[in-house]
Amino acid sequence: MQGLSEFINKTMQQWKVPGLAIAIVKDNEIIFCEGFGLRDVEQNLMVTPQTLFAIASGTKPFTTMAMSILVERGLLDWDKPVRNYLPALKLYDSYATDHITPRDLVTHRSGLPRHDRMWFKSPFTLKEILNRLRYLEPTHELRTVFQYQNLMYMVAGYLVGEIAGSSWEEFVQQEIFNPLEMRASNFSLAEFPKTDDFAFPYQEKDDKVDKIPFCNIDVSSAAGSINSNVADMANWLLLHLNQGKYGDKQIISPFHLEEMHSPQFGTSQRLQFNDIFHYFYGLGWFISVYRGHNLIQHGGNIDGFTSRTTLLPQDNIGIVVLTNLKQNPVIHTVTYYVCDRLLGLDESPWNERMKERYAQAKEEKAKAALSIIDARKNGTQPSHPLEDYTGDFEHPAYGVLSILINDNHLTAIYNSTVYKLEHYHYDIFIADDLDDQPQLISFLTDKKGNISGVTVPLEPTVKDILFTQIPSSENASDLLTKTNKYFTII
Repeated sequence: MQGLSEFINKTMQQWKVPGLAIAIVKDNEIIFCEGFGLRDVEQNLMVTPQTLFAIASGTKPFTTMAMSILVERGLLDWDKPVRNYLPALKLYDSYATDHITPRDLVTHRSGLPRHDRMWFKSPFTLKEILNRLRYLEPTHELRTVFQYQNLMYMVAGYLVGEIAGSSWEEFVQQEIFNPLEMRASNFSLAEFPKTDDFAFPYQEKDDKVDKIPFCNIDVSSAAGSINSNVADMANWLLLHLNQGKYGDKQIISPFHLEEMHSPQFGTSQRLQFNDIFHYFYGLGWFISVYRGHNLIQHGGNIDGFTSRTTLLPQDNIGIVVLTNLKQNPVIHTVTYYVCDRLLGLDESPWNERMKERYAQAKEEKAKAALSIIDARKNGTQPSHPLEDYTGDFEHPAYGVLSILINDNHLTAIYNSTVYKLEHYHYDIFIADDLDDQPQLISFLTDKKGNISGVTVPLEPTVKDILFTQIPSSENASDLLTKTNKYFTII
């Protein structure tokens, strides 16, 4: 495509994206498959079509494809209760426990909000996470509201493994990756360093782009653990644009593929641009209309990586864009530029729209942070010595939050992440960098005046999560050892 490389390079430079890879399929042929920029800025290593990126939630359509294969084989029914297959499944709401179906799991209508902080960077195994679902509070009844939900996809992956008598990873490898010749794709962060060509993750903060640590999300499994490259993902596009067939292999029937691509539930996403109409969720895909053309997509975001996979099935067009910068708009800008070119449409001003949208989001974020500072009551003191606030606090789903003292400051440690706490007012402290925004955590006292718990805003759609203090048997030297352990590694 004439001019595409120049457009990509210019757009990447404007948004400070280190590296990008893109594959484009048209009329069952790969017409473009290239890498741009750097997979490792410090070593000046270039992105190639074989460079591995984390695709994050771009994993979800692979999960629904695996489930569709099981449905086609008569081993799974989309609309029978999940408990028919997983009798031990238990949710907070008893009706949802008894009636939630595989279709509900993968269309984000379980009634549960995200609760992502419960599993993200947690020490729990997948089975431990699933056993803790019963303690997560829903915000709505089953099948009433669209709420994007990674945990239910983890359940779906576990379900696939149980039915297949293996694991979700093994099933996807055997039934999808191998037939599609996706030889580089894998399911674990541990596989990245074993390859010669992989991208490092980057993040922009305070107008500077820096390399950040890899974020291990292997436990997210069916919700977002796949790593791939555009050479492999091009074959994934070909499968979806060729009626479920790759080469001479019919991996899924046209009927079941069409069901994956069909609207299942309306989403709450607002219509922000006139070019895109309606938002639905299919089986693992967002479905809308782009300038009169059926548009099927799924994006992915994780620390240091952003991806987008796009299908225009009626036009026989597929596009995948992978980048190594956290939450950047280039995946949108480049995708829709390609759509406009291949559909013969006048170019829409996506770059300008994204600039305006991101500037507005930055302004709203700054206002929210300022409002917290403005509400502070000056001249107050904590009601206890700092030592009284230390210890381990536990929530039955979220696990353990530890409060320690470091350099005469309270410090919170949750899921291997360390947050410095500053006194805000009374028994409330402000945590830095919690969800990239200052957040207030509140200590509670019992009737005797002792610190008994702490509430933390880990899920914005429900009341603050309450961690109750665990009676400690540690002596002073044990606590000092724990403190030194954490502050040696950061």
